Amino acid sequence: MSLVTGKLIVFEGIDGSGKTTQANLLANYLKTQNIPFEVINFPRYEENLYGKLVRRYLEGEFGSLKDVNPYLAALVYAGDRALAKDLIANWLNEGKIVIANRYVSSSKAHLGANLKDEEKQKFIDWIEQLEYQTNKIPKEDLTIFLKVEPKVGQQNALDRNRPDIHEENLEHEVKTNRIYQELAAGPTWYTINCMENGQMKAPEHIHQELIDILNDRFSN
Repeated sequence: MSLVTGKLIVFEGIDGSGKTTQANLLANYLKTQNIPFEVINFPRYEENLYGKLVRRYLEGEFGSLKDVNPYLAALVYAGDRALAKDLIANWLNEGKIVIANRYVSSSKAHLGANLKDEEKQKFIDWIEQLEYQTNKIPKEDLTIFLKVEPKVGQQNALDRNRPDIHEENLEHEVKTNRIYQELAAGPTWYTINCMENGQMKAPEHIHQELIDILNDRFSN
């Protein structure tokens, strides 16, 4: 992997799946390998008006999940990412590995979970058009899906902080996880099963699986 530059690597998964932990472990690894990198976390709650609006949505200010139209919510998340597109593009052009904690697929999965099955694919297609064609944000080179059982992920999220309107709803996490598994069939996705015997694997174990994937994917 030492010769790989200018790649956008995204971590996805339900709430409490360990995305932040794995993003940080990957950053530490790249540092030890003297590979230039940057880390960006979405949503960027405090950096712009879109991010601040996302926080208000997640705190329930605009109602429950069923009260907010997924298309309108998607515009806010997309606005936050659109404001970061030049920053990300510049990093990639500089040859850096960009690690994104959540990206476009978070909107597909979390917001698509609020729709009926027959409406989900239309919504996913619309998000791709909005983000990649209209807003022209950089496309992912690789997406890592951290797969955990929804009950376990939810408990991890509840133990960490006060739950938002996504985290407090187990049914939502189950539906979100189902969409993630469907998305993970894509050619630029890899799935890491983070569970073993009903428990979360050690973060270092998951990290090593990730490094093996990256070496397999990007070795010249």
